[in-house]
Amino acid sequence: MGNELRVGVIDSGCSSAQALDLLGARRFWLEEGQLREGEALPDQLGHGSAVVAGLLRESGPVPLLLAQVFSVQASTSALQVAAALLWLVEEGATLINLSLGLLQDRPVLHQACAEAQAAGVLLCASSPAQGGAVYPASYPGVIRMTGDARCAPGQWSWLGTAQADFGGHVGAGGLAGASLGCAALSGRVAALLRERPGMGRQQVFDWLRAHAAFSGPERRGAEDE
Repeated sequence: MGNELRVGVIDSGCSSAQALDLLGARRFWLEEGQLREGEALPDQLGHGSAVVAGLLRESGPVPLLLAQVFSVQASTSALQVAAALLWLVEEGATLINLSLGLLQDRPVLHQACAEAQAAGVLLCASSPAQGGAVYPASYPGVIRMTGDARCAPGQWSWLGTAQADFGGHVGAGGLAGASLGCAALSGRVAALLRERPGMGRQQVFDWLRAHAAFSGPERRGAEDE
């Protein structure tokens, strides 16, 4: 992993104010089944803006790259996400936040994740706290993150479940907890990499586990010990 911190976000875009501080942005979309790319548009969903805000709350100011794969609907394709990943790798991202999950395992996405990791890029992807596998969170080496209502800002949990490795602070609002939990945790990882440049994936994973505020999944209805 390179020493120069650059954080990539793959999502629906960001707000106009957030865009002022980006290192770069690119939009990826499908048109008649063909992949297209071009200038990023303003965030129409609000999801990416919330994810960027949650990440930056934990990381502080960091060099940020944005790849836009959602438009007016919260749906995308493996091809778009794969292209976004490879673009971010080319732009020098060292950490990529993917607050998204696709239900189908696609070779093009699997290969893009493998190429990113081979280049030393740390991938953090959201995964529901319950339910079946989603991608890219379920690919080898990707750190699987979800939301955890127990966590205050600056806290996270070690879950170690079939669904997720860690849970993060979700905050208020109607967005999916896994998305915002992943964003908050990616922000904490970005802050760690700024403090300790050159840490590898396993070192980051072990550090998060060692410093988690909670261990084990949340047991709803049970009092905390």
